[in-house]
Amino acid sequence: MLNLLIEPLKFEFMRNAIAVGILLGILCAVVGSYLIVQQMGMMVDMIAHSVLAGLPVAFSLGFNISIGAFISGIISAVIMAWIQSQSRLKIDAVMALILSTFLAISVTLISLLRTTKLDLDGFLFGNILSVAPADVQQTFVITLIILVAVKLLYKELLFYTFDPLGAQASGLPVNWIYLGMISAITLTIVASLQTVGALLVISLLIGPGITAYLLVKELHLMMGLGAIIGITASVTGMYLSYYFNMPSGAAIVLVIFGLFLGALLFSPSQGILTRKRG
Repeated sequence: MLNLLIEPLKFEFMRNAIAVGILLGILCAVVGSYLIVQQMGMMVDMIAHSVLAGLPVAFSLGFNISIGAFISGIISAVIMAWIQSQSRLKIDAVMALILSTFLAISVTLISLLRTTKLDLDGFLFGNILSVAPADVQQTFVITLIILVAVKLLYKELLFYTFDPLGAQASGLPVNWIYLGMISAITLTIVASLQTVGALLVISLLIGPGITAYLLVKELHLMMGLGAIIGITASVTGMYLSYYFNMPSGAAIVLVIFGLFLGALLFSPSQGILTRKRG
């Protein structure tokens, strides 16, 4: 049994992949917990697709593509907030329109800028086995920045999350808090692109959080338990990928769903099979 655990660690690409998986398990659970309690799950889907529009621009200009992805994600969220403030349109309809528009922009820019060397499939579906030490360092820095920010502003974020109108009335800078949360979501997605890809990142951001939500009630406990679930899913998914020749991103997502299903059925307070019947 011990040999089964040690053997994959002989390869550098597996050590890098597991390291970045552990970091993302923590990062996505913390950021995702705020999204879940604010019912902003669709926001992840919108930004995850919108960041793709910045990739060809940054690539053609010779910049780090992560910078282009971050700027593109922020622009899409600002446009969404502006449309929402200027109309009575439902937020899910606005998000769906922006998602498809930015995806169309990314496809168009890749064609016009002739950035055919840009591996769009890799960003859509991810490839954690291609993670380099520089990617691990970048993910570590992003994780550290967001965790420190959450620690320092936990009370303000908690107030804003559960009572945004009360937070505004009490004088908290709600617009800056919103921009900060959008930045955290976008940074998390940028860090996750190479791991699970834009199409699967929503599972890593939402899955551990909603699984923890079925088991605990306090937000800080939800973050902590979600991080443990995220780490478990990432590491288990990597080993399944190694031994069964499965796509790594898909393996991680399937483990997340398996853990969620277990909590949904057997949660002590909310489990389908364990809750008390009235």
